[in-house]
Amino acid sequence: MTATSQTTHPDAPQAAGDVVLEIRDIAKSFGPVVALKRMNLTVRRGRVHTLLGENGAGKSTLMKILAGVFTPTAGNIVLKGSAYTPRNPRDARAHGISIVFQELSLCRNLSVAENIFASHEPSRFGFIRDRELNAAAERLIRELGLPVDVRAKVGDLSIAQRQLVEIAKGLSLPADVIILDEPTSSLSDSEAEILFTIVERLKGQGKAVIYISHRMEEIMRLSDDITVMRDGEYVTTTEKSETSIDKLITLMVGRAMNDIYPPREAPRPSPNTPPVLATKQLTLAGKFRDVSIDVKPGEVVGLFGLVGSGRSDVMKALFGMYAPHGEILLDGRPVAFASSAQAIRAGIAFVTENRKEEGLVLPHSVERNINMVALGQLSAPLGLMRGAAERKAARAEVKRLAIKTASIDTRAGSLSGGNQQKIVLAKWLRIKPRVLILDEPTRGVDVGAKFEIYCIIRELAANGTAILMVSSELPEVLGLSDRVVVMHDKSIAAVLEADGLTPETVMTHAAGINA
Repeated sequence: MTATSQTTHPDAPQAAGDVVLEIRDIAKSFGPVVALKRMNLTVRRGRVHTLLGENGAGKSTLMKILAGVFTPTAGNIVLKGSAYTPRNPRDARAHGISIVFQELSLCRNLSVAENIFASHEPSRFGFIRDRELNAAAERLIRELGLPVDVRAKVGDLSIAQRQLVEIAKGLSLPADVIILDEPTSSLSDSEAEILFTIVERLKGQGKAVIYISHRMEEIMRLSDDITVMRDGEYVTTTEKSETSIDKLITLMVGRAMNDIYPPREAPRPSPNTPPVLATKQLTLAGKFRDVSIDVKPGEVVGLFGLVGSGRSDVMKALFGMYAPHGEILLDGRPVAFASSAQAIRAGIAFVTENRKEEGLVLPHSVERNINMVALGQLSAPLGLMRGAAERKAARAEVKRLAIKTASIDTRAGSLSGGNQQKIVLAKWLRIKPRVLILDEPTRGVDVGAKFEIYCIIRELAANGTAILMVSSELPEVLGLSDRVVVMHDKSIAAVLEADGLTPETVMTHAAGINA
C-alpha cells in the first residue's frame, strides 16, 4: 500500500498474503448524528497503521465497530479473508481482535491480576484459581516489562500505571489485530518507551497494530502506514516515508498550522510582582516533601517530572484534596483548605488529569457539566435556576472551545475524549478563576484542539490569571511556560527560566542526574 500521492486509496495493490483486515465503505449513524461516512481502511500484518484525525473525526467509533461495541449502519468488513460481523466484544476477541481503549475500563476494587484476566480467569469448578491467576499475570507483566505489582489494587495506582494495566489486559489473549487507542496519553517518556518496545515486538511477531494518537512525534516514529480521517470520512492513506508532520496536520485539520504554540501577547510579570499563589516547604508524607513554588499573575509555571515524582499530588494538595504540612499562601496570606469547595471559593480551579472519574459526571448533559461549578452565579432568588441563562452560558462555552456536540443536551459521556476534556476546561472557565491548575490539560486531545486550548491559556494569562500546569509532554511545557519547576523523587530538583531551556536540561534534572 505504497502511497504515490496524497490521494492514495486503500484499494492500492497489496503484497499477497499481507492483508489481514479490510474495511469497505463503513458508515455509522446515531439517530440524526452521522459519525462515519464511507470509511475505508486496509491493514497489513507486521506493520503499524496509524489512524489520524481530530477529535470527533470518527476514529473511536470505527474502532468500536471493529471491537463489536457498535454495529455499522452500512458497509462491510473482511478479516483474514472472511466476512467479519462481530456480535459483541467477546465475539471480536474470539476472532482475534483486541483493543486497548483510550478510556480505562478497569475495576478499581480489583487487583491488577484480576483486571488483566477479567472474563477469562483460570478457574476450576467455577472457582478462580488465585495462584495461577497471579502467576499468569506476573509472567505477562514481566514479558511486557511493566513496572506494576500484580497484587496491588487498581484503585491505589496512578493514572499512568492504570494505563499500563489496560495495555496488559488488551494483550492477555492471542490476537491478530491489536488496536491501541491513545495508549500514551497518560504515560511519561520512560513508560512510553516501554510501550514502543512492545509495539516493535508485536510487529516482529507478524501482528497488525492499529495505532491512534495525537502525538505527532511518536506517530512518525512508530508508523508504517498512516490513514487520515476528517469529519467521519476517509481522506488519504500514505506511508510514513512519503509524508511529514506539517502535511499530516494540514490534511487532518484542513488548514495549515504554522506554530502550534501561540506567542505570549502580554509582557511577563516583573521580578518584583508579588505572587498570587505560593507554597513554603509543603510536605505530605509519602507524596512529596519541601515543595516551595510561586505563581505570579499572568504567569504560566510548568511543573514537570517523571511519573511518581509527586507533581500531581502537589496539585491536589493546592486544591484542598490533601492536608499537607507547610504553608500555602494566597495573595501573601496563609490559607488552609479543608475541602475543594473552599479552594473554589478562594478562586482556585483545577483541571484534573482523570476527567472520567474526577472531572465530569458522564451521564449528565454537556450543559449541566459546563455549568456545574458556576450554578450559584445562575440561580435566581430562593435558589431557583435561571434555565435560559444556564443554556446561554453553556452554548457560549461550546462555541468558545469548539466543542463538537450535536447539542448542549447531549450526554457528556457520549462525546470523544478530547471533547470531554474541553468540557472540563469550560466548566472552570465559567467561574473566571484567579489561579488555574492544569493537570495534563491536553491529554487525549488532537493537534487542532490543542492549539485552541493553548490560545485559551495564553488569553487567560494575558488577563492576569496565574496558571500552574503539569504535563507529561515536555515540548508542551517548554512551549507554554515562563518558568519550569522540575520535580524528582517527590521534591523540587530545579526551578528554571523557560527562555532557551532545552529538553535535555529538564530531563537531566527530572531523572536526578544532577542530584
